[in-house]
Amino acid sequence: MKIFTGKVTAKKIQKTATVEVERMVVHPLYGKRYKRAKKYQVHDEVGVNIGDTVKFVTCKPISKLKKWRITK
Repeated sequence: MKIFTGKVTAKKIQKTATVEVERMVVHPLYGKRYKRAKKYQVHDEVGVNIGDTVKFVTCKPISKLKKWRITK
């Protein structure tokens, strides 16, 4: 079970939050570190707000894009 931590960036759809997860990547040749970000559509039963930091895990597919649910 994958657990991700990210920041809520949008809350426009009912029971859905858009969460952005940032990670650090090291360039294979030059060794420089840089950020990569990815956005996930997450099922929200908790009732989070924009700017909150949340943890979310995998679950069975709820819709076409929602395969995650918020735990904290």
